[in-house]
Order: sequence, then structure tokens, then C-alpha cells
Amino acid sequence: MKREFAVIGLGRFGASVCRELSAEGMDVLAIDVLESKINEFRHIASHAVIADSTDEKAMKELGIRNIDHVIVAIGDDIQASILTTLILKEFGVKKVTVKAQSNHHEKVLLKIGADQVIHPERDMGRKIAHSIISNNFLDHLELSNDHSIIEIRASKKMIGRTLVDLDIRAVYGCNVVAIKSNATNKMNISPLATDKIGPDDILIIIGADTDISKFERNLVIDD
Repeated sequence: MKREFAVIGLGRFGASVCRELSAEGMDVLAIDVLESKINEFRHIASHAVIADSTDEKAMKELGIRNIDHVIVAIGDDIQASILTTLILKEFGVKKVTVKAQSNHHEKVLLKIGADQVIHPERDMGRKIAHSIISNNFLDHLELSNDHSIIEIRASKKMIGRTLVDLDIRAVYGCNVVAIKSNATNKMNISPLATDKIGPDDILIIIGADTDISKFERNLVIDD
């Protein structure tokens, strides 16, 4: 069964999420208080509606409680973001993802029941910073406030060595959960300690942010 999504707030972030979900063939209800935004998305989203998400009656009439996953992408109005999240959770929406403006905003959202809180600007800043520091850095996914998964290209310090040689888990506290070989184009899930790292291999690593930073400084950045 096709999942149904709603995106509340069609600023840069909300608009991007709405476009991508729609491009993937998902049913998307786009909601914004501005008519100009709704007019822009009438032919992109499955449905586009002018509505105030802090109006409980309006949300009920839209049938928001029947939506599988609602993304609250309201911009600078933190009060509206919090109130909208509260209404959605009181309605029993299965999953509510909310864009946070700050760590304090995130704490409030989590306390009132938000299932997932994201910081797009902060997370993008982290990715850019990592990519500036090292050309070997490919991607970063935040799992929690202090744990992440990173995707890196094998550095000169790693090539030709095995995982046991590098002793990544013992020295840095990180775990190599997969290695993608460019030579064979295959993903090696849970690689063995004796597996040797080849040129341009891609490593998927999970760990605490502090441990990952130490790992990057010592093994990922080529001298």
C-alpha cells in the first residue's frame, strides 16, 4: 500500500521534501498559509491546501490524523511549529518529523512527542565542514545527538592494510560495518578483521561523534 505524507510549511526545506516525495511517486498533501506557495505546488503534490496548521478544526477537516507521516517544516515561527506538533500527536498521527531551529527547540519538540527532529542547516554545515577538511569524506548521517554513521573513501593510510592492522575499533572506538569495493562493485557487510582495504574502497563507519572525529583526524585526512 502506498504511504501517505503531508508536508506543512513550503519554505526551502519543506518545498524540497515535497518535491522529492512527489518525484518518488508518493501521495503528498502540501499545506501552507500562503496562497502563492500552494499555487506553486498544485501540480506537484497530490493535494495542496491553504490552511493554518495551528487551527485544530482545520487540521481535523483535512483528515490529517489519517496521514502516515507528517513533516512539519515551518520556518521561523517556533510557536507555530510546537503547537502544530502537539496537535498532530494529540490526533494520533503515526509519525511526525519536525524541523528544529535550535537545540532548545529540539528539546521541546521531543518532550511533546515528536518522533524525529532534524536540523537541516546544522547537518548540512557538518557535511560541508567534513568535506572541506578531507576529500575522502563522502557522507554523514546523524543517528542521535552524539552518534553518527559516516561514509569515507579509503585514504592512503588505509590502502593495503587490513582492519586488524588498523585496529579501528580498539584505537578509535568506531566500527566498520561495511566496505564497498570499487573493483568488484560489491558491498561487504560485516567485513572480517583480515579483509584488506583496496584503492578507492568506501568504508561505512558507525560510532560516537567524538570517536569519529579522532578517527578522521588520524586516518582519513591524508598528509
